[in-house]
Amino acid sequence: MWGFFKSFFAALLAFIVFVFAAFCFLIGMVSGLTSSRRPSVGQKAVLVLDLSQTFREQARESALSFLTSSDDEFNEPPGLYDLVRLLHHARGDSAIKGLYIKCNNNPNGFASSEEIRNALLDFKRSGKFIYAFGDAIPQKAYYVASVADRIYCNPKGGVDWKGFAIEMPFLKGALEKLEIEPQIFYAGKFKSATEPLRADKMTEPNRLQLTELLDGFFNTLLYSTAASRGLDTTVLRKCADGHLIRYAADALAYRLVDGLRYDDEVKEEIHKRLHGEDHDFINFVTFGKYARAVNYKASGKDAIYLIYAEGDIVNGKGEKEEIGADTYRWLIRKARYDDDCKAIVIRVNSGGGSSLASENLWREIYVARKTKPVILSFGDVAASGGYYLSCNADSIFAEPTTITGSIGVFSVIPNLQSFFRNKLGVTFDNVKTSPDAGELTVTRPLTPSQKMYMQNEVDSIYHDFKYRVADGRKLTIDYVDSIGQGRVWSGRKGLQLGLVDRLGGLQDAIDCAARMAKTKSYSLKELPEPRNLLELLTGGYRKSILEKSMKEQLGEDGYRTYNAIRRVKAMTGITQARMPFDPVVE
Repeated sequence: MWGFFKSFFAALLAFIVFVFAAFCFLIGMVSGLTSSRRPSVGQKAVLVLDLSQTFREQARESALSFLTSSDDEFNEPPGLYDLVRLLHHARGDSAIKGLYIKCNNNPNGFASSEEIRNALLDFKRSGKFIYAFGDAIPQKAYYVASVADRIYCNPKGGVDWKGFAIEMPFLKGALEKLEIEPQIFYAGKFKSATEPLRADKMTEPNRLQLTELLDGFFNTLLYSTAASRGLDTTVLRKCADGHLIRYAADALAYRLVDGLRYDDEVKEEIHKRLHGEDHDFINFVTFGKYARAVNYKASGKDAIYLIYAEGDIVNGKGEKEEIGADTYRWLIRKARYDDDCKAIVIRVNSGGGSSLASENLWREIYVARKTKPVILSFGDVAASGGYYLSCNADSIFAEPTTITGSIGVFSVIPNLQSFFRNKLGVTFDNVKTSPDAGELTVTRPLTPSQKMYMQNEVDSIYHDFKYRVADGRKLTIDYVDSIGQGRVWSGRKGLQLGLVDRLGGLQDAIDCAARMAKTKSYSLKELPEPRNLLELLTGGYRKSILEKSMKEQLGEDGYRTYNAIRRVKAMTGITQARMPFDPVVE
């Protein structure tokens, strides 16, 4: 009998190994076939920029994209810098005759939108046409689309033009009803990350910083629109303040659009612009397809490392959409050890996170600077911990609408004792070897001495934060404290305050790195490297399906709330250098 089972399990194991090997071989063969086949752009091509897509700093890998080379749902949009490079490449591509912007939505941040808009202006200088169309055009989408030669909206749609707003939820009342006490410790009067837990409305410092931030965003929209459309900023502001743009006809009357058209009418105008025959289809090409069809990346003998750091800053390795201290510490170290690497550019898009993780990444940049230039480029957000790790770089670039600063620290430890006892009927007891053993627990309140310890720790980390900024930016600690206190600033204001060195996008930062490295012939080594196919199939696909399902069930607002709750849970008891709010501008 034992011989039978031994043979059976041996055969079963062999079968599993065979199936796995065959699967890997098949995947490799299919991947090889698809990767070697470049799609053709064709003649009289018109690039399509769909602003409703989210252009992340680094393109997401799709687990199923290897199965197809066509434009379908499995292909993810290119990364933001990829998009900028593709637009620059298209300037001189004779196959590309123009560009069509679909502007029904724009989930991208203001700085990302600004970088896209600047790339479109550069493309426009080639003399190639740009058309934009949307059924109902929101303000952030209009901001990008306003560079177009012709902007159209649906006769029954319109243009949203009523200014910007930020709304924050406050949970103090709900926590009181649940008998949950948020034990909060913070340094900086503007550090309002914990405000939703301890107040029922915005504090005056928070209202002040948000008002100034929104005014900066809106002024950017006004002046950019006025310059592109030949309009008066006073009239544009009056239209927003008086809510004069209610219908599509109003947008036309105030010259925000060039005409009221349906989709087919706009396509027909583009068709005529191309001098196509009546039976011809317009050769629309998405940027995903264009990225696979052309070589648009720089090549040269030297290497410049480009490290994308996007997401919350966390201890350990972190997930794919996080800045794990261990992972990124090794990426920076890898660049430092590589003799072929002449400079390092780090693109930061983060509202911060763990103060200890931020300190560790600050240290790695400090060490790397001893051997080669380190340039920081800020995306939509580079604040709190995102600014902490960046402050000692050789040079810092930001867009005028980048959210930066937020030099401050906080920590939260909820006391759930009454909630467990009175709402759930659950109580806790313990034994311990020392008085403070197990002190950071949510099952009972902190003692006065423990609270004093927590506040002292927060104050100490805030002092370290200010010292890092003062040392890296060549400022005094008193001055850093005066512009710190957890306050967020725009990139434009950050330049005036000395928090950043120059206004510009990622390409400007790379050009600076090349100059500092004294090289004109370089290629970019972009990190983190894409995951292999097996990792995507076993992990990425499952996660992307789960994320898509949750977004469909909860909606965008509900999904943001879910992520906020998950983030609060993750940062409990961990001192945070995190921005005071998630900037969702409507």
